[in-house]
Amino acid sequence: MSRNTWIHRIVRRPARMLAPTPVTPNHVTTLRLLTGLGAAGAYASGDPAWVFSGGLLFVLSMALDRVDGELARFTGQMTDWGHRFDLICDAVVNAGILIGIGIGLRESDLGIWAISMGLLAGLAVAVILGLVVQMENREGHGKPAFEGAGGFDPDDAILAVPIAMWLGWNEPLLIAAAIGAPAFAIYVYWRFRTLTKRDGS
Repeated sequence: MSRNTWIHRIVRRPARMLAPTPVTPNHVTTLRLLTGLGAAGAYASGDPAWVFSGGLLFVLSMALDRVDGELARFTGQMTDWGHRFDLICDAVVNAGILIGIGIGLRESDLGIWAISMGLLAGLAVAVILGLVVQMENREGHGKPAFEGAGGFDPDDAILAVPIAMWLGWNEPLLIAAAIGAPAFAIYVYWRFRTLTKRDGS
């Protein structure tokens, strides 16, 4: 994933302000995890007021996901454990958000199927992240598996989730995620297999 998107540029100043403080990148990552899970829980409630608050928490969680990396680079606190912790939190939060949306729509026209759709989309997102990490490790440090454009990274597409939820497009969003995420996971797996065959492993 790129490290110079618009979101990274926005959070760079706050990250610099944190650099002289006792706050560590892992502290920020932990807060990212907690706010992300809070957003997932708010979405799971299905209550419109909580859904709105969940969107705010999710946007905050996304910003914190960029702050931890920026802070690590400013302070020289980049570690393998911190990187793994960040990736685990990414998978848990992004999957949890979609699962939460599915649970929250259990009384909608989608009925109990909404929960299964959320689980399917969430699992697919976690698989995609895992494959992308492996692809980037094979390609070399710092080289993204999917190039962004115009200051946006493919990972920034997750911003569509809170926007769609605020607009009341809950059901279309879940349906699109349940179809699109597994389909993209299959494509990413194909890319991954092509890469491994190229490298002879």
